[in-house]
Parts: sequence; structure tokens; C-alpha cells
Amino acid sequence: MITVSGLSIHRTPMEFIREIVRKGVKNLTLVDREPGMWFDLLVGAGCVKKVIFAMAGFEVLGLAPNFRRMVEAGKVEVEENACGAIIGGFRAAAMGVPFLPLYGLIGSDLMKIHEKIGDWKIIKSPFNGETLVAVKAIQPDVTIIHAQQADKYGNTRILGPKYEDMIKPRAAKKVIVTVEEIVDHEKVLEEPEKTTLPYFYVDAVVKIPRGAYPTSCFGYYDADLEHIKMYLDFSVKGKFQEYLEKYVFGKG
Repeated sequence: MITVSGLSIHRTPMEFIREIVRKGVKNLTLVDREPGMWFDLLVGAGCVKKVIFAMAGFEVLGLAPNFRRMVEAGKVEVEENACGAIIGGFRAAAMGVPFLPLYGLIGSDLMKIHEKIGDWKIIKSPFNGETLVAVKAIQPDVTIIHAQQADKYGNTRILGPKYEDMIKPRAAKKVIVTVEEIVDHEKVLEEPEKTTLPYFYVDAVVKIPRGAYPTSCFGYYDADLEHIKMYLDFSVKGKFQEYLEKYVFGKG
């Protein structure tokens, strides 16, 4: 099970994702609250057997066409979830507890689905008798983070919006960080308040300039909306393999 940093078309580790496709990895399980291009690319390339998500899309640019195509064809197992429940599951794993109690899920069809799955349970508060939902911890095998800076030890600086990127690494068994640049360790020591992910959470650091492209990376580059529109156009028109050959495998 893997999850990644960012949100939709913002600061996702796209070059790492493209390398997964190039390596021919199969049978992945993906989990995320609001995945976008990384999710659609892996699903479309046939790397995925199961997805756990709350919503998937490209913000104002629309929905995820390859994801839709593969689900309609019955090639991917889908476990629909809720934004709060996925965040709660990550938080529980990050805290090292088996579940987290939440409000707001009772009465939905998702409650019925997840009671059958066994990862949501209706409980009573031992303090005031309130009805709550216990959401099981979600522990990814690997979290892949793209950040702006890190030192060689893994002390990582995430600039701008953090999304769930303070939680996901702490929830996972392994953490891989890709960065725009490696900064001197001395600089990290001089400005410790800028470290958002300490080295002891990080298993590997990889320098990949423009590693989030075509999604955005705050302070470094905006999302390339024209490229993303082209990706969607290729996908909608049944030319996704052509996109892969040109922009992932580099044969164009």
C-alpha cells in the first residue's frame, strides 16, 4: 500500500511515479484522500489492483479519466472512503493507536459499506455515552513525499501548503523523500524551525529537480495546466498509451 504527498495537481512526486511505471510494477494498492494525476497515471498504466480514496480528480480540469475507464472495465478494485475517515486513519497510524473516534459518518451508505469491510465500527464514548465511529488505522507500506529541500540526512523542508504531509510519513512503515534541492546540513542546524519532517522519519532522500512536474511545487514552479490538459485529452480520446510512450518512456 502506498500514498504520496500533495493534493490533486499540487506537489505530488510525479517523476517517482513515472519511474514506477517504467519499472513495470504491478498489483499496487493506492490510498489517498484526494489523489489526482499520480493516481490516474498509475491506474491507467495497469500498475494498480486496488484503490482506497475519497475523491479523485484534477480540480477545475475535471475528473480522472483513466481511473474511470479502468474501474468501468472491472480492472481495479475500488474502496470508496470519506475525507475525514482517511485522514483519521492516517492520524491513528501516526499516533500508534489502532483507531481514532470520529463524528459525521453515521447515516451514510459508506457507514454500511465499511461496517461490512470491518474498518469502521460504531462505538459509545466511555465518558459521556456519545455515539462515535471508530476508524481503523491506515498504515501505508510506503509514503513518497516530494518536498522543496532536504539535507543529506533526510531533514526535510516542505514549503507552502502541507496537506496531509505531516501525517502520512509518520503513519507509514517506510518513507522516501524526493526533493528539488539538497541543502547543507549546517543550514538546517541554523534554521531548525524550517524542518517539517525530521531525518528519523525518512528512509531515503533522492534529489530530483522538477520532480513534481507537471504538478506544482510551491516556490519553485506552478502546475503546467497546458500539459495536464493535454494528458487529459490523450486519455479521453483513447490515446493514453501514446502519452505513456512519449512522456513516460521517452520514445516520442
